Amino acid sequence: MPSPHPTILAPSVLAGDHACLAPAIETAANASAQWLHLDIMDGHFVPNLSFGPQTVADLRKRNKTLYFDTHLMLANPDKHIEAFIKAGSNNVTVHVEPDYDIAETLRRIRTLGAYRGIALNPGTPAEAARPFLRDVELVLVMTVWPGFGGQSFIEDTLGKIRQLDRWRAEDELAFRLEVDGGIDLQTAPRCKAAGVDTLVAGTAFFKSPDPAAFLRAIETPGD
Repeated sequence: MPSPHPTILAPSVLAGDHACLAPAIETAANASAQWLHLDIMDGHFVPNLSFGPQTVADLRKRNKTLYFDTHLMLANPDKHIEAFIKAGSNNVTVHVEPDYDIAETLRRIRTLGAYRGIALNPGTPAEAARPFLRDVELVLVMTVWPGFGGQSFIEDTLGKIRQLDRWRAEDELAFRLEVDGGIDLQTAPRCKAAGVDTLVAGTAFFKSPDPAAFLRAIETPGD
């Protein structure tokens, strides 16, 4: 069913030029993006490394208004939330899969002044997130296996998205439903029809000949 929230595209800076990320944030801002997605990877929970809180802080200096949607793909996210919030993250999303106190970590994120998200890998069932749905502002469904950009959308994740959307409606919850991985002009409408309102796009956005037009196409209601 349609989401209660307006659709937002969150360009993923992971797809920018890591030798100089400033142009990536400028591209997002010039396209009238409201959000910027920041993928933080530790080489343990996922088989890749990205960047840390200092990079987030430096990006925040470049732009004071973009909503920093920070996705911690870390084996021990509970040990790092404070650093990323201090660096300028507006939302911090943590995964259900690692072994740590998820409920306490979500509580601390809110206490530290940021909004909370919970993330599910493609192979993780929707039921793993259900105990936390009342305690978050965002649920992120990974539609590719995390760690690398440019992968193809995993069709099986649409059933999980629909289930989360049903629970949101049945329990009268207000979390945003986000997808990340393989999002383009073909997959975005199917995700939106399943209840998604927040779409992360990296490669498709930054390699688009007109990022602003790409953003408008994603965010236009009724697609």
